[in-house]
Amino acid sequence: MDWGSLQAVLGGVNKHSTSIGKIWLTVLFIFRIMILVVAAERVWGDEQQDFVCNTLQPGCRNVCYDHFFPISHIRLWALQLIFVSTPALLVAMHVAYTRHEKKRRFRNGEKIDIEELKNEKIHIRGPLWWTYTSSIFFRIVFEAVFMYVFYYMYDGYQMPRLVKCSAWPCPNTVDCFVSRPTEKTTFTIFMLAVSGICMMLNLAELCYLVIKICMKESGKTTALK
Repeated sequence: MDWGSLQAVLGGVNKHSTSIGKIWLTVLFIFRIMILVVAAERVWGDEQQDFVCNTLQPGCRNVCYDHFFPISHIRLWALQLIFVSTPALLVAMHVAYTRHEKKRRFRNGEKIDIEELKNEKIHIRGPLWWTYTSSIFFRIVFEAVFMYVFYYMYDGYQMPRLVKCSAWPCPNTVDCFVSRPTEKTTFTIFMLAVSGICMMLNLAELCYLVIKICMKESGKTTALK
């Protein structure tokens, strides 16, 4: 997966984000994407090969592995990062559309400084406010859903050392051993903890934007009185 392309796109969104949004993006790339690419993929790289069961029955080991680990942690984390990052692309599309409209007005004769337009920071207000807050809301929802999926799919967040499997075609209940369970448990808890931090940052940013717009509207009402 080309994470560099994702970073380039989200980097453009970062320019128009709040301070909390910039912190969220930093945490996302340093503590989630970099850890996933650099370290976690190596830890889970041998997961099926080193999943050993005390039987030589053909197909038993593969069936047991599929039963206890239906989706690889790495692929589920990658899917989570894609879903969490996708709402931010809505903001990038909205900003691009706003700039396109300004360029169209320039071509129609309206006086606009093109160089200033390229470097202009578009403020989060009006329709962009709704797009931005909606993207944060969906990020929170996706984070929460994937944390639940991890807990439900793997029966908790701790990687077991030994699992007992009686699925067909195993001749009886067999013991299967997971490679590096302690290391995998540590990585799982770390990734989930960072996911929780990202959720709190998203919640803080959402509250900040709502409070800011409420104070602005309250100021307008006071001024009219």
